Amino acid sequence: MSFVIRLKYFFEKHGFNATSRLADKLGMRASSVRLFFIYITFVTAGLWFGVYLTLAFWIKLKDLIRAKRTSVFDL
Repeated sequence: MSFVIRLKYFFEKHGFNATSRLADKLGMRASSVRLFFIYITFVTAGLWFGVYLTLAFWIKLKDLIRAKRTSVFDL
């Protein structure tokens, strides 16, 4: 087997083992725990993307409200 496939099997074996042990402790199915981690990953990534879009909107809005005046005679 190639190194990449062996590395993939290693991470699959130990990664799924961690979620199955956690599921056994909590008395849940392992697939539910895996889905929870997947959903949390997407939520946290989406949360920061939403914060970024909000800040970009505020900066754009600030520039639209406060007109840049170059001299006193532009009033």
